[in-house]
Amino acid sequence: MTMAYRIPFGHGEMTFDAPEWAQVDVLESGRAAPVADVPGVTRAALRAPLATAPLRELAADAIRRAAGHRPRVIIAVTDVTRASPDHLLVPPMLDELRAGGLRDEDIAICVAIGLHRPSTEGEKREKLGAETVRRHEVFDSDGKDPAKWADLGVVPPLGVHGYVQQRIADADLVLATGVVEPHQYAGWSGGRKTVAIGCCGEPVIEATHGLRFILDPGVRLAKLEGNPFHQTVTELARRAGLRFCVNVVNDDAERVVAVAAGAPDEVLAALVATAEPLFTRRIDRQYDIAIGGVGYPKDTNLYQASRAATYLRFAPVPAVREGGVIIVPAECPEGAGQGAGEQRFHDALASAPSAAAVVERARHHFTAGEQRAVMVALTLEHCAVIIVGSADPELPRRLKMLSARDVQEALAMAHAHLKRPARASVLLVRRALHTLPVLGAAVAA
Repeated sequence: MTMAYRIPFGHGEMTFDAPEWAQVDVLESGRAAPVADVPGVTRAALRAPLATAPLRELAADAIRRAAGHRPRVIIAVTDVTRASPDHLLVPPMLDELRAGGLRDEDIAICVAIGLHRPSTEGEKREKLGAETVRRHEVFDSDGKDPAKWADLGVVPPLGVHGYVQQRIADADLVLATGVVEPHQYAGWSGGRKTVAIGCCGEPVIEATHGLRFILDPGVRLAKLEGNPFHQTVTELARRAGLRFCVNVVNDDAERVVAVAAGAPDEVLAALVATAEPLFTRRIDRQYDIAIGGVGYPKDTNLYQASRAATYLRFAPVPAVREGGVIIVPAECPEGAGQGAGEQRFHDALASAPSAAAVVERARHHFTAGEQRAVMVALTLEHCAVIIVGSADPELPRRLKMLSARDVQEALAMAHAHLKRPARASVLLVRRALHTLPVLGAAVAA
């Protein structure tokens, strides 16, 4: 008897039946009560923040430090590839800044696009709300034009030369939003990364996402201690002037379950304490096959959606055994992605004769964006990857992966890849970018 399962796909879900041969285990994040009134909780956090003065007092201090010139305040926000509910977080921030004496024209909002494509006017309104966009300047960061960067010097521990948007470096007060969730390099994402990576110059991305960091044993999912990437972005954000973060933790349905505001380090620590028991989940074996769900907005393009495969591969112990299969349903309406980094990801995989050649080339020549190609290539050296439901079915094939119409077909392909055993173990991770399988670890149930 077969059993029906569901997995995120675009704005909805994809359903499939498990074949008779499949022994399916379902892994989901832990549950927490959603925040009923996110703007209200955010306002309270802004008035009683962690390890710093209330936001309206910081606003008044920015006016004093401006010393006669017009105060300059920048709020760095995530772009459309991140599920940060900025339309709920930014308006309370603006209210508190105004309460501290700032005017609308004193406050600009920087969309931290890194090397992703520019944000559209519609995306800005969707992200921030039409009223916010009407009242404030909203601009994209520019990681390609050195004329727009400020030099932050050489940053320990691995000697990265730092650059950030000049407008951020010149601001009297810098704030950031973000989502705290497991991150391939930073351990946990969050507000310091919004500024340090999202608003940096391209050389920062090229350095921090190169093999020196990727292959460092400290650079791992859900790991902060001894992680040189985390140490680097923390110092970059500090030098850039980041004073205050408003961050959230989302559940698997992208509902906010925690909000924290205040000094960046303390906000990160507080929300990691909430997120870690939710997202770190125990498994007792490696699996033959894993199915990793993504959903909107991360499955907008293959650059982002491929994280599901690499997260499963680069869990503390790979969730899939060597020679197994990872299946990722991902709509990818924007193909590989439209930004400079996404195009480099595409070209690095498409032009190489093999996955091994991608990794070998990166040892000798590397540009920002190609790190995603390297992570996918390292995953392909470990196991097969099947992308399901891509708007362009040929796209995964060009990038050394396999392509299937639906999960049912992907499972049949995986079964054949495994030489059609009578039984095969399958791990279904509904939200593979949230839920981190940890083999045999003593983690929260």
